[in-house]
Amino acid sequence: MTETDKVASAATGPKTNYLRIFERFALILVWLLLIAGFSIAMPVSFFNWGNFSILFASYAPAALLALAIIVPLTAGDYDLSVGATLTVSSCLIGVLNAWYDVPIVACIIIAIGAGVFIGLFHSLFIVYFRIPSLVVTLGSTSLMTGIVQWMTNSSTIGGIDNALIMAVVGGRFLGVPYVFYYALIAMIVMWYIFDFTPLGRRLLFVGRGREVARLNGISVDKMRVGALITSAVVASIGGVMYAGILGSADPYSGLNYLLPAFAAAFLGSTTILPGRFNPLGAVVAVYFLGTGITGLTMLGIPLWVTNVFNGGALILAVTISQLTRGREVTDIG
Repeated sequence: MTETDKVASAATGPKTNYLRIFERFALILVWLLLIAGFSIAMPVSFFNWGNFSILFASYAPAALLALAIIVPLTAGDYDLSVGATLTVSSCLIGVLNAWYDVPIVACIIIAIGAGVFIGLFHSLFIVYFRIPSLVVTLGSTSLMTGIVQWMTNSSTIGGIDNALIMAVVGGRFLGVPYVFYYALIAMIVMWYIFDFTPLGRRLLFVGRGREVARLNGISVDKMRVGALITSAVVASIGGVMYAGILGSADPYSGLNYLLPAFAAAFLGSTTILPGRFNPLGAVVAVYFLGTGITGLTMLGIPLWVTNVFNGGALILAVTISQLTRGREVTDIG
């Protein structure tokens, strides 16, 4: 490096570092500003711990779906079926427990087992028959939606065992229902695996370049199968949480989490670790979007604004994510 290069590096280095730090935490800053704005507009109804407690609990299933989505995304695959998987899981619990008196623990095991089956089903067509993941998971969403409607007679099922409700939202820590902490635990576990284990690094290598990963001795097909199964299992756990929050099984509303969860997955890749799908960023993005929707709803904004907000957030998040990921690859190169 010449003397001129050293001077240029010294001049631009700190500025670049500050920009990178700002980029990593910009979404959190915007989230805090959003909270401040709604708190000023609605100091009594919005800015109180009860409102935040409801917000943290109600968006916990969406946080789990966002975590489910980023696993196959990191490996280069899409899973559009996580909302349907959540619905299948919650409705299995409703049908088996409320209609057939199956013990709640057995129902939870069966619901999570259904997630394993769904992940294997996706893997068969995506990994071994080489059908694009978008096509397979979009088709399975319709398939599962039909099965759920048949299974529940297209009706909401009440009467789920109170033990599940108490375990999910009945108990509280610092005034916030347990379900929020379950989502935090899932985020921490996934963060550790992604950032501190060989498994997480291999998953990232597969997503960045499958042929290169294969040449380096990584079993690409096994990694993709594992990612798809993990996605479905985490989504099914979200379904268990969802059934506990509602105390019933709704064959329709679980799909409403899909769009915000996808938007959060991509928006989360622009923060904390810009250019990478990361668990902490995904969960922060879920609650950023949840705060926006909650605040707008409390202001009396029409219901259609929620769809506009989620759709716009998804388009913007994907755009920023692609630009960030492209820049990171250029920097590495």
